[in-house]
Amino acid sequence: MTTEQFLLRGWTWGGCSLPMGAAVLVCYLVAFGFQRRFSCFAAALGLTLLTLRSPINSLADGYLFSAHMLQHLILLLIVPALAMLSLPRSLSLAMRPRVLGHPLFGWIAGVGAMWLWHAPALCNAAVSSRSVHALQTVSLLAMGGLFWRQILAPRESERLVPPSAILYLFSACVTCSILGIIVTFSPVEVCSIYSAPPIDRLGLLQFVRAGWGMTPERDQQVGGLLMWVPMCLIYLSAIVVQIARWFAATEGPLAEKL
Repeated sequence: MTTEQFLLRGWTWGGCSLPMGAAVLVCYLVAFGFQRRFSCFAAALGLTLLTLRSPINSLADGYLFSAHMLQHLILLLIVPALAMLSLPRSLSLAMRPRVLGHPLFGWIAGVGAMWLWHAPALCNAAVSSRSVHALQTVSLLAMGGLFWRQILAPRESERLVPPSAILYLFSACVTCSILGIIVTFSPVEVCSIYSAPPIDRLGLLQFVRAGWGMTPERDQQVGGLLMWVPMCLIYLSAIVVQIARWFAATEGPLAEKL
């Protein structure tokens, strides 16, 4: 199998993700219609389906830990952020009970998702069990939404003020970097199922091992680096936006005094 053949054959169209995606699209259009933020929603929905149906998912299904990590990065950080940006500014995301809307709860949800699902037992279960994998997918999207709500809530009054937001994001970056470093330099035991994949019906194991040279050790190192570097770049990009927001807020009163 060549890379080109895999990119053509690695798509999957079964399961409930497509009907659920269509249902979510209809619900969004009924609630908000076509407005200027629809492009963010379309990007979020498209990325979700791409992550779950494309060759990325085929590789993550017991063959490459790094593909599994890429899925997590997209579902936890990118898709929920885009979904938040797709909501109209008039919408309130006030939560009951209030503890669910507390910044500490959002931080624990966003950071804890990575630590939780990379406990060896849960990581292996998410690969070997379809129901656990579905639970993992839903929980990553939900926990990512709780995390980004503190930063990207439609109403300005429901967001953290810039100094708090910067601390919130920076601490998340540091915590995920620590986990990424641990995964990168650990023996192949974080998600051991990837060192002994399931029945190789499509010849993917030989393809990734011989064709791409992805040994279990190298695969886990790449996965750890994905958690370590790209995730922190996302957090740092959000920090830059918060710094700009901070300066914009302070320049307004200063300009009035002058």
